[in-house]
Amino acid sequence: MLIPSANIKSIIVTGGAGFIGSHLIERLLSRYPNYLIFNIDSLTYASDLDNCEKFNDKDNYQLIKCDIRDKNKLEEVFKKITPYGVFHLAAESHVDNSISNPNVFVETNVLGTLNLLNLSLKYSVKRFLHVSTDEVYGSLGLTDESSTENSLYEPRSPYSASKAGSDHLVQSFFNTYGLNTVLTNCSNNFGPHQHHEKLIPTIIKSLVHKMDIPIYGDGKNIRDWLYVRDHCEALDMVFHNGKSGEKYNVGGDNELTNLDLVKKICKLYDELQDDKTDSTNLIKFITDRAGHDFRYSINHNKITKELGWGPQTQFDSSLLETLKYYIKKYE
Repeated sequence: MLIPSANIKSIIVTGGAGFIGSHLIERLLSRYPNYLIFNIDSLTYASDLDNCEKFNDKDNYQLIKCDIRDKNKLEEVFKKITPYGVFHLAAESHVDNSISNPNVFVETNVLGTLNLLNLSLKYSVKRFLHVSTDEVYGSLGLTDESSTENSLYEPRSPYSASKAGSDHLVQSFFNTYGLNTVLTNCSNNFGPHQHHEKLIPTIIKSLVHKMDIPIYGDGKNIRDWLYVRDHCEALDMVFHNGKSGEKYNVGGDNELTNLDLVKKICKLYDELQDDKTDSTNLIKFITDRAGHDFRYSINHNKITKELGWGPQTQFDSSLLETLKYYIKKYE
């Protein structure tokens, strides 16, 4: 195991073999040579060691297989490395799975977070960043104002309820124990390395294999899309410069209906293939998901005003990059 020294800070990233976590580790390794990055991941089905292969030859990176629900093993890690900071991204995140098996979402997202908070307090962690979701704010109507950091929590799925619970625990550890916490709530991420169960990889995989593209209900549900590298820049800034005890919304300014997103990807795909195929013919509307939230929308004025962050990538160009990545992956 890597050993921190006087001038070296040990940083834990939970869920670092996942989609957002692997992008975050790449950013941290490139920008902070004085950080020892410990990737704590239980390596579930949603993890992918290929995401981390490029880090294996780094002297300041180490993968530790550990489930955050296992508080004894987790404490062994904390005791050995005495972390300076924690980026907490590990979570069960697929809403459909939370409907069929809510228990594991509470165990991982709530109790796992509690284990990390307890150990962070015990081992005097200097900064704890908890990464959460816009889904905690619940479903918005078409004309409702975007969710702010002061919006009420109204989670409607076991997934969003478990994330809301973990958010409240994080804030309680700041208010009750004085743990130096910051919290972010982000909109839907997209980009390379995402698991194929998520919407955009599902669309592209269906296009490549000429399969039906499934869309819940009438496809009019609205999501805001945030490019993963923009998100990781925000996490970097909040961890290093955010005000202790505060929460920051991170949005992409890209609200689209699911149907419009699918049509946009189909159009880009057909242009890349340079043939006369109309891939929108693959669209198939399926029975809507139980409790399917109509719209999420994030107001990120706070992080923009206080920390100077804003989404930097142009949506169509980053979507095209993502499309090319998955075409190569699924061909």
